[in-house]
Amino acid sequence: MRRKSHTPPSPLPQRHGVDPVRVRLPAAGTWGTVREHLVERLSGAGAGVVDGMFDGGRIVGADGQPVAADAPYVPGLFVWFHRDLPDEVPVPFPLEVVHRDEHIVVADKPHFLATTPRGSHVAETALARLRRELDLPALTAAHRLDRLTAGLVLFTVRPEERGAYQTLFRDRRVRKEYEAVAPYDPALPLPRTVRSRIVKERGVLTAREVRGEPNAVSHVELVGHRDRPGEPRGLARYRLVPATGQTHQLRVHMAALGLPILGDPLYPEVTAPGPAGDFRRPLQLLARSLEFTDPVTGAEHRFRSGRVLAAWACHARWAAGTYDGPSDGQ
Repeated sequence: MRRKSHTPPSPLPQRHGVDPVRVRLPAAGTWGTVREHLVERLSGAGAGVVDGMFDGGRIVGADGQPVAADAPYVPGLFVWFHRDLPDEVPVPFPLEVVHRDEHIVVADKPHFLATTPRGSHVAETALARLRRELDLPALTAAHRLDRLTAGLVLFTVRPEERGAYQTLFRDRRVRKEYEAVAPYDPALPLPRTVRSRIVKERGVLTAREVRGEPNAVSHVELVGHRDRPGEPRGLARYRLVPATGQTHQLRVHMAALGLPILGDPLYPEVTAPGPAGDFRRPLQLLARSLEFTDPVTGAEHRFRSGRVLAAWACHARWAAGTYDGPSDGQ
């Protein structure tokens, strides 16, 4: 039986709610020093950045002591460091906690706030914010919600319990309901269940439907529609229940029905990205509710977002980017 390798705990504390980067040196390679490997591995940062981290003593070993740039390469060695945080425009909307106990935190995330650190969104993420605000450095996300989508996200307090909650999502034992604002088509029979095969290629912004066995299933139901002065003809509110969790699934399915969700910059067509800090006209998609049986306590949970989709509350002000109604409209 193959023995599981032991990963030592990080010798560095979090910074702004963000974990340090951990690198394990590969078992095979031709590098002579730790520096040579990191320069190659972090080629996007540039050799000067790596050398600067070595010179500043910012790359450390398991004992917390700085690793010298000329330290010999040792297969399996762990090193840690903090990357320089990118310049981020703060997302100016509240992150509400709707439930907290010793096992989980359920947060009501605003639009434009990423769930976890990734790419150019690091400290300005729901996870980093909650770690700082709740003083819970071990907090982790049980699942993810798109940055542009608002609504409920489940986080776990204890690392050893994270797997149990992640399994709920993997095994589709969490009932999720979404709400969306999109055009109204009286000729489209609803409710209906949409089934298709969706693929998302690495490095490509959009997902797409292809022929093949369906891997994405969404139930679409009309909640209400209206035609008010100043609004586009046929505005509607929809209840969406995904049975699967493919990337951008609900956005792809709504666009395929001819009902693209208001504010979507990717579907049915990719639009030019707005400037950093442009928080106007958010995507009108909301993770409205989460229901599940707690795998640790056995409690039956049902959580509901208190947010309001701005385009439904006041379309004219959403279109103008000035809506600031209940729960900030985000």
